[in-house]
Amino acid sequence: MFSKTCEYAIRAAVYIAKQALEEKRVSLVDIAKQIGSPEAFTAKILQDLVRHNIVNSMKGPSGGFGIDNSRLSKIKLSHIVQAIDGDSIYKGCGLGLPECSEKEPCPVHEKFKVIRSELRMMLEKTSLFELASGLEKGLTVLKR
Repeated sequence: MFSKTCEYAIRAAVYIAKQALEEKRVSLVDIAKQIGSPEAFTAKILQDLVRHNIVNSMKGPSGGFGIDNSRLSKIKLSHIVQAIDGDSIYKGCGLGLPECSEKEPCPVHEKFKVIRSELRMMLEKTSLFELASGLEKGLTVLKR
């Protein structure tokens, strides 16, 4: 559904948000380890998240990646998906056909339209605060 890059970006943002709840900043090495992603790949993802104002980065001995606690409820999963994958998840054909529209629908067009709408609502309503809180309470995990 999401690109691999987007999946890792979501995991990274949730992990950073969890640390932000504890008023901690985290290093690239720690993030990569916690989400099970290679460091170089994680660095590129974090650059995108910083560029889109989802996370912030500070250099120096007390630096690292973080998110201001006051923003955790405002940052939605849809912001991360948009930053990494754009809006293709809401537009492409459910069967991957190059041409699929209201005039010439694929066999699953109408059903997929409903699923896309529900997915959009979920992504727009789910905040990093909600996901980080679940992680902090041990209700969710980032990797096995």
